[in-house]
Amino acid sequence: MLTAGIASGDANSSGQLLASLQQTGLVGAVKQWDIPADKLPDGSEAVPDVVLLDLGRDPAPYFAFGAHLRRLRPAICLIACSSVSPPNQQLLLDAMRSGVQDIIGKPAAPESLKQVLDRLYREGAPKEQQASKKLIVVMGAKGGVGATTVAVNLGVHLTMHSRRPTVLLDFARPLGNAHLFLDLHPRFGIRDVMDNLDRLDTHFFGGLLTEHKSKLQLLGGAQHPEEWQNISATPLERVVNVAHTSFDMILMDIGSQCSSDWTPVLQSARMILLVTEANVPSLWMLERRLLALTGFGVDPGRIRLIINRWHKGDDEILKSVEKNIKSPIMASIPNDFRRASTAQNLGTPMIQNHSDVLGNRYRQLASQLAGGEAVQQVEKRSGFGGLFAAKR
Repeated sequence: MLTAGIASGDANSSGQLLASLQQTGLVGAVKQWDIPADKLPDGSEAVPDVVLLDLGRDPAPYFAFGAHLRRLRPAICLIACSSVSPPNQQLLLDAMRSGVQDIIGKPAAPESLKQVLDRLYREGAPKEQQASKKLIVVMGAKGGVGATTVAVNLGVHLTMHSRRPTVLLDFARPLGNAHLFLDLHPRFGIRDVMDNLDRLDTHFFGGLLTEHKSKLQLLGGAQHPEEWQNISATPLERVVNVAHTSFDMILMDIGSQCSSDWTPVLQSARMILLVTEANVPSLWMLERRLLALTGFGVDPGRIRLIINRWHKGDDEILKSVEKNIKSPIMASIPNDFRRASTAQNLGTPMIQNHSDVLGNRYRQLASQLAGGEAVQQVEKRSGFGGLFAAKR
């Protein structure tokens, strides 16, 4: 079901449009705005998939309102409803400039509105699918399993070895510390994005990023826990949309805290890497995390399991895990506490040399995520230390 909105200055006309939308059977919730608006929507509000601009005698404020919504959500579908039939050249030009995709006559019959919504949805779906191929969410089954370690090292290897322009969005709560793993000192971060949503475009977004020597770009996370009190998931979805235009790969580290507010972001992701360890608390949380993601409407086929700090003795229990969750483990990253601890304390990703087992494992996984050919396993297939082929 689509979400929809109506921007109107006429209560009777707005009511007719609402009834027509509901009769199409294609929309769920419908949001309504009065024009002229006392206050424009901001980044904290959810912007619908489709908005009807119920044009009045002066269409300018309606087109301005539509253009503002498009800045908040570039993928929005705008439909102008006009009593001028056929629309004159100036009206068509103004509509095009504001990002309107279609103009229909008033009163809008449910049948004609349904045809327009069907067509706009079909045309927009391939773009959404193409964009989603860039976003990979990294999530911990619980705190302390190494989700940020995985996100940072994958980001570096995607940038260096797969030659894919990559950005890492540090959305972990309550604090973001990905910069510590890279020995970076960001001047800007997520708080600056939230304070400047009205200016957010690719140029402004690029100015907020910090570049690592590997060329990985980082959007710094929250530096104070209270910053998340005024941040909703809706503007974060817009950040992802802006990042799509500049990068081939988008990694999002969301730590281990996640609520239903994140549903649109999670559903749009190409893949969710769920990081866990082979111990009882982590596996217990893993099962509940999988149930929660399913409840959010996330396609189980997009979830991949990463076992961090793997030991050979974990093989038997991991076989039972695969059987219980009916999904293969994508990769197991060996336990090398000394190597991982040194890298973390020095802020140096695991990329030093080809004899580095951890570095090689991250390189293999990055190649797979980037769409490269499957790498040869260095261990026999029955062992969980190898890199398992991901479902496509």
